[in-house]
Amino acid sequence: MLEAALLGLTQVVAWPAIGYLMAGVLAGMYFGAVPGLSGLVGMAILLPFTFGVEPVAAFALLMGMYAVTTTSDTIASVMLGVPGTAGSQATILDGYPMAQKGEASRAFGAAFTCSAIGGILGALILGLSLPLVRPLILSFASPEFFMLGVLGLTMVGTLSGGSMIKGLGAACLGILISCIGFSPQGGISRFTFDIVYLLDEGLPVIPIALGLFAVPEVVFLAIRHSSISLVDKSEVQHGMWQGVKDAFENWWLVLRCSFIGMWVGVLPGLGASIVDWVAYGHAVQSTPDRDNFGKGDVRGVIAPESANNAMKGASLIPTIAFGIPGSATMAILLGAFLIQGITPGPSMLTDKLHITFGMMWTVVIANVVGAGLLMMWSKQLAKVTFIRSVLIIPAIILFVFMGSWMSGTTMGDWYLFLILGLLGLIMRYAGWPRAPLVLGFVLGSIMETALDITLQRYTWDWALRIPSGILMALCVITVVVSGMGIIKRRRESPDVAAGEGAAEGREAELQKFVSFPFALFMLAIFVYAIIVATSWTQEGGRIVKAFAYPGAVFCGVMVIMDIREFLLGKSNEFTGSIANQYLIAIRASKEPMGVLGMYGWFAGIIAVTYVTGQLVSLPLFVFLYLKVQHKETWTTSLIYTFCSWLLLWGMFGEIIHIVWQPPLLDFLPQ
Repeated sequence: MLEAALLGLTQVVAWPAIGYLMAGVLAGMYFGAVPGLSGLVGMAILLPFTFGVEPVAAFALLMGMYAVTTTSDTIASVMLGVPGTAGSQATILDGYPMAQKGEASRAFGAAFTCSAIGGILGALILGLSLPLVRPLILSFASPEFFMLGVLGLTMVGTLSGGSMIKGLGAACLGILISCIGFSPQGGISRFTFDIVYLLDEGLPVIPIALGLFAVPEVVFLAIRHSSISLVDKSEVQHGMWQGVKDAFENWWLVLRCSFIGMWVGVLPGLGASIVDWVAYGHAVQSTPDRDNFGKGDVRGVIAPESANNAMKGASLIPTIAFGIPGSATMAILLGAFLIQGITPGPSMLTDKLHITFGMMWTVVIANVVGAGLLMMWSKQLAKVTFIRSVLIIPAIILFVFMGSWMSGTTMGDWYLFLILGLLGLIMRYAGWPRAPLVLGFVLGSIMETALDITLQRYTWDWALRIPSGILMALCVITVVVSGMGIIKRRRESPDVAAGEGAAEGREAELQKFVSFPFALFMLAIFVYAIIVATSWTQEGGRIVKAFAYPGAVFCGVMVIMDIREFLLGKSNEFTGSIANQYLIAIRASKEPMGVLGMYGWFAGIIAVTYVTGQLVSLPLFVFLYLKVQHKETWTTSLIYTFCSWLLLWGMFGEIIHIVWQPPLLDFLPQ
């Protein structure tokens, strides 16, 4: 094995493999930093370039790109509050608040350091564990995959501010959203309302994630009329090197979350969509002083960034050892194996072992080089947080609209993006966490498939399996420990909450006025789902009823709790009857007009796109927003507009070759 490891290293650092590796690293940094692109798009674009290339160099190109996407995706998550890839969603919860406090450079220092450490550990585990991992993977069947999903959902209690009930209710709603479309068993049409777009195989995750997280931040930036950072540059005390120091000071957390990433990566079908949430939940659960999570705690950046990079190396194990791709990205990588005439499986552990180790060394080198380059640029990147929001907002809108479009290249993706954006806004105002909803949506289809197979093969005997029993026990322990922790913190500090959705002061007072009707709305959705599911087949309605019933209970409890808050009338500012409290709250809030204004711009983009296509509508929005809305100079407006058009035409049109919306004015080029 040692000889194969040294041979693999020698081949990777030799020319031309090292050149392909560096090209892959640069490409991966780009695909990770731009929201909506990700490693999947990068793998698809680079795959044709591997034809005629010897195996080590080909895999150096692909793995170099793949390894660093979850490093560079931190840029969008921290600076814009937008997930660069699925693996950086949890980073938003504390990364973006750090940017708002002027500590983006510190967040980058911690994130890039942890990414390098996690990536190296994941790659080394890949090399060391291949001969031992087979029994581990084979011990997990559909019951365990279902229980892993349940465990992930129970962990949302740690992501839910001071209310575990809100987090679990949001997770159940995510499960219901994942059920939209045809059921995998029986072909039942669920919640489609005869809308053609909803009759597909399921909703895409990118528009949902971008809508829930990006739209609220864009709206709040527009309302505030300030930079991303809420403090002056002169007030910032911590920079990049403080972030590096934070990473090493929390070395035990880095190691634990790296091993979490490895574990999740080994299991096919889970991967980047949940690994950061699991790691973040573990960080909150395992930390005694957790009140600052969700408000700019550097540990909330360290945990997910350690895990998502460690996951990359481990995710190769089922693909290499068994030919089982655990994700769409790994499926494309499997295609690269076929192009090279290599069959994944036992041969990768015997006569092709040097190629396996070459991939391991590629991941190690790529993580070190990628993290190093990004740390060199982090100071310049952090300066973006101090730029006026007027100059930031058009770029964000351009990227999130195109990121959403790339999911299915249909206008339905834009409508979904904006509807979920409105939902994200309401949830933020109401103090309901958005993270559990995304996690529930991602896990929904995985859990439904696993549950169907489990009941067909094991009936209810699956609960007696030892791995399933261990996971059940972990679920119970997670809920009990999280609940006791919340109760203890409320007794010690009644006015302090942690996690996404938590608020203090006046914002906390205003939350209850939105939380109450939103809880009622959620309760109505769950009741409707229960009623409708009773008319479906047992297979089609099983997963819906399994989570609609508890979701209705959670929302019912929240309705009662919100009514109790109204009746107590503890606020000095909002007192009197419920109706009077609402009137005072509406007068106190000036933000609804700002929300309507931004959605007016969004509606304009969609309307013009139908007529002219994206190459005209999006640059036109940029120009009008800068020149008409905010009276920027002609020079600034025109240069910004031209750069926007050039980006759309060059990157999305000429490089990625996306399918544009056909314009009604068919003489316009697309």
